[in-house]
Amino acid sequence: MPLINTTTYQSPRWLINRHLQTVYPHIFRSVKGVHYQRERIDTPDGDFLDLDWWKPAQKQPKRLAIISHGLEGNTHRAYIKGMARAFYQNDWAALAWNLRGCSGEDNRLLQAYHSGFTVDLATVVNHVLASNDYDEIVLVGFSLGGNLTLKYLGEQGEALDSKITRGVALSTPVDLSSCAVELHKRHNFVYARRFLRSLKQKVRTKIAQFPGELDQAILKHMKTLNDFDELYTAPVNGFQNAQDYYTKSSSRYFLDTIAVPTLIINAQNDTFLAPPCYPTEQVAKLDKVFLEIPAQGGHCGFTSVQKAGLYWSESRTLDFMNGALEI
Repeated sequence: MPLINTTTYQSPRWLINRHLQTVYPHIFRSVKGVHYQRERIDTPDGDFLDLDWWKPAQKQPKRLAIISHGLEGNTHRAYIKGMARAFYQNDWAALAWNLRGCSGEDNRLLQAYHSGFTVDLATVVNHVLASNDYDEIVLVGFSLGGNLTLKYLGEQGEALDSKITRGVALSTPVDLSSCAVELHKRHNFVYARRFLRSLKQKVRTKIAQFPGELDQAILKHMKTLNDFDELYTAPVNGFQNAQDYYTKSSSRYFLDTIAVPTLIINAQNDTFLAPPCYPTEQVAKLDKVFLEIPAQGGHCGFTSVQKAGLYWSESRTLDFMNGALEI
C-alpha cells in the first residue's frame, strides 16, 4: 500500500518542537478512571508476566485490544492508560501487559525483555485465545512494544490465528541499529542517559540475583545503550553481539510477511527514530502494511484532546481497528 498522505494530525502550536511534543504528555498528562484488574501468568520457561485487564463488569465485550508498552515503561504510563481507556469507552476490553521486570517486581530469570523477544507476546496472545472469550483481537504497540507487535505479526504470517484481525504500531524503531546510533546523538543525550541509568540498575539487580553469571566489571563499561546491548542483552539472549541482536530483532525484516491490515504511525520529527525507520519504499510494495508519517508528534506524543479526552493517536488507532480510517 502507498504511504498514507491524508494524515490529520496537527500539534498544538505551543508545543513548538519535537522535544516538547515528546516530553509534555509524559510529564503532564493524567489519565484518570482506569481500573485495572491484575492477573499473573507463568511463562513456559519458568518466569512470569503481569497482565492488567480492563473490561466492563456488567457485560463481556467480544473484542479485545492487547497493548504493549515501550522501553522501561509499564502499563501505568499515560500513553498506555490513554489507549486502554479509548478502547474501553468504545466497547472493547483492554489488556495492557507488563514486559518482564517492568511490573514493579523483578522477573525470575537472568534474561529480561528485549526489543525482539516476541515469545512473551505470544504467551499473552495464547493465554487470551485459550479463554475463548473474544471473537476479535487486535494488537497495539508503542515504541519497543510496536517493534514486538510488528515482528510477532510478521513471524506468524499466514499462520496467525484468525481471531487476530489488525495491528497498530506507534513511534516504532523498526530498524534498531540506526536507532541505537540516533539515541546517542547530542539532541537525545537526556533520554539516553535516563534509559541507561534505569537499565544499568536492573543489571546490578541481576548481578546480585545470579552470583557468578555476570561480571560486575561490565557496569563500568556500559557508557551507551549500545554498550548495554553488547555486554548484557546480546550474551544473555544468545546473540553474537549487539549488531546481531539488532539485525535479528528489527521488525523491518518481518514486514513483508504480515498477513493482516497493520498501520505504522511514525512522526517525521520523532527524536528517537533514524531514516531507516520510515520504510516508505518497502511498504509501498506490500498489501497489508500501511505507513503514516505525520510531520509532528514527537515520540509517543501526538498531543491533542479530542472528544472524550482522546489523543489523536488513540482516535486514529480506533478508526483503523474499526475499519473506519480512510486510506
